[in-house]
Amino acid sequence: MAQSAPVQAKVDGNLTLEIARITERAAIAAAGWRGRGDEMRADQAAVEAMHLALSHIDIAGTVVIGEGRNAPLLGFEEAVGTGKGPDIEVAVDPLEGVTGCAKNLSDSLSVMAFAERGALLRVPDAYMEKIAIGPGYPDGIVDLDKTATENVAALAKAKGVATADIVTCVLDRPRHAALIAELRDLGVAVKLLPDGDIAAVIHAANSDDTGIDIYLGSGGAQEGVLAAAAMRCMGGQMQGRLILDTPDKRAQAREMGHSDPTTKFSALDMAKGDVLFAATGVTDGSLLRGVKLMPRKIVTSSVVMRSWSHTIRWITAEHGRSG
Repeated sequence: MAQSAPVQAKVDGNLTLEIARITERAAIAAAGWRGRGDEMRADQAAVEAMHLALSHIDIAGTVVIGEGRNAPLLGFEEAVGTGKGPDIEVAVDPLEGVTGCAKNLSDSLSVMAFAERGALLRVPDAYMEKIAIGPGYPDGIVDLDKTATENVAALAKAKGVATADIVTCVLDRPRHAALIAELRDLGVAVKLLPDGDIAAVIHAANSDDTGIDIYLGSGGAQEGVLAAAAMRCMGGQMQGRLILDTPDKRAQAREMGHSDPTTKFSALDMAKGDVLFAATGVTDGSLLRGVKLMPRKIVTSSVVMRSWSHTIRWITAEHGRSG
């Protein structure tokens, strides 16, 4: 019997190395500001380096997730690339975990995704409720409409372990005080991250290496789309729901076609089709090593993933220093 033709990839596979080069440049720039206590300068360095690196790539790119609607660089709907290559939607977070970089804490990353036209969900500058688990579980086992207790119990049952054996990941924020208290009352372990919920979601999808089973809580909506791009590549489950708690956020959401504030978005809703995702470590973390700045060379650690092939590449690169 003849085999059916494979689904056509929509993003050029040659961009796999290019996207890693871009996050590497941003991470190296940010690494120069690690531990210096200046979040703004660290973020600015990463943004400028990523913007410059993007300008040399042969794509006709449009930023759909970036630094904000009115940002001077990497702003919403900015055209990036040389304009000569494929039509690509671009999502960026040049420095995910700004506070972590400024304080030299763990899991600060430079992050980017490429996707085919129309693939990435447009979201306002707002927060998003999120829940994420790794691959290998039945669909719908966790849900934003369930309590944290119900979700942890369902995951424990599916995994075949006691509830107390589940490890959760939550951003260390005052808004999560009640959630953290509920989880600790259950007797589960809670890993608190100081910053960076893209890394937190990836941790849950990569539980064999991180030991984390589930991510719960709220974080940036734009970061949620980038995390969904990673989940599409890794095969985990994720849900997100916009938190539209001001008139301006609700107006932005309506402009982008989100009229129902109760809508739950899956990873596939947020990142459709063929997606490339890359992250480079700025500081050391459980996912990636941070940039090593040495006298004669710079060493970076990156991961590049693709949803079409479900390929995950771990890249260690050495960059020579001039002079």
